Amino acid sequence: MNKRTAAIALVLAAAAGAAGYLAGHRSAPQVDAKPAAPAENRVPGEIKYPEGAPQLSALKVEAAVEAPLPLAEPLNGRIAYDEDVTARISSPIAGRIVALKAAVGDSVKSGQVLVNIDAPDLAAALADTRKAEADESRKRLAMERTQKLFDAEVIPRKDVESAAADYSQAQAETARARSRLKNLSPAAGDGPGLALRSPVNGMVADRKANPSQEVQPGGDPLFVVSNLSRLWVLIDLPEHHLSKVKPGLPVSLTVEAYPGESFRAVVARVGQVVNPDTRRIQVRCDLANPDGRLKPEMYARVSLLTDEGKQAVRLPNSALVTEGLYSFVFVETAPRVYVKRKVQLSVQDREYSYASAGVAKGERVVVGGALLLQSELSSTN
Repeated sequence: MNKRTAAIALVLAAAAGAAGYLAGHRSAPQVDAKPAAPAENRVPGEIKYPEGAPQLSALKVEAAVEAPLPLAEPLNGRIAYDEDVTARISSPIAGRIVALKAAVGDSVKSGQVLVNIDAPDLAAALADTRKAEADESRKRLAMERTQKLFDAEVIPRKDVESAAADYSQAQAETARARSRLKNLSPAAGDGPGLALRSPVNGMVADRKANPSQEVQPGGDPLFVVSNLSRLWVLIDLPEHHLSKVKPGLPVSLTVEAYPGESFRAVVARVGQVVNPDTRRIQVRCDLANPDGRLKPEMYARVSLLTDEGKQAVRLPNSALVTEGLYSFVFVETAPRVYVKRKVQLSVQDREYSYASAGVAKGERVVVGGALLLQSELSSTN
């Protein structure tokens, strides 16, 4: 083999070796420095995760529920006693408590004794009554004698008229004394001194009376007795919502004591005066409380409901993703498959939004982790 032939053979051998190396290199499995993305965008707006993907632990999915459609954002409210069935009992005279007959939480009947008070003024009232009764009896006898003397033509008519006037005055004084004594409600076999009684059926909601306590008229009530199965809800209504509210309108309210639970009430009265400082109007609602779970002085968030009974899908605000003027949610259409869907909102408040279109009752909506899905969906586009 001459030198030229040897050189050509060497070049061909080198070329063959390079081709074999490249072919073997292409057939070998590739190792990517970046891990494969756990989510795969199959169709526009859809994300699929493989089973066991770590992102699934960050997602919270709940079934969409329907709720009454509110007219406006929730308002601040306060639960209060229904004053139509509430009595605040104080002592009409000074004295000292000698016996307590009721405690907070006790059910009482109308006329039941709550406390006995040693009241020196009660003795004066009893004495005044007896004195008035005796004076009335004496003047009645005097009028009868005068009438007989007049009939016998012994005295003039003016003496009869004077005796009749004295008797009428005595009757009026007796009535006054008896009325005062009745208001003091002296105990009749229930203990010594003055007996304060409940004027209504209900429960002792508050008690400021303690053993041996000195009491004065005009002070704080010693007892508050109320029928707690009936309560009021007082709302501070902004002036611009006045046209939406009328008696009979249903409302829904929530309290911190029972998260996720709502209660129903009905507007009973709308105030006639706007508070000049707050520009708000007080609205009073009647609230049924048969199980006694709600308590006076609780704060509440109150939503005005449509009186046509309209319903809408209620979504936590954490489920919403906003793009420009539009809102979206992610709906789980199959296990580990999430589809981005545009929704139309009717009302939105601090916690919930009410969708009139875009999602149906019962559909499973991502209420936690929606921003994670939005980020992954954006990264695949």
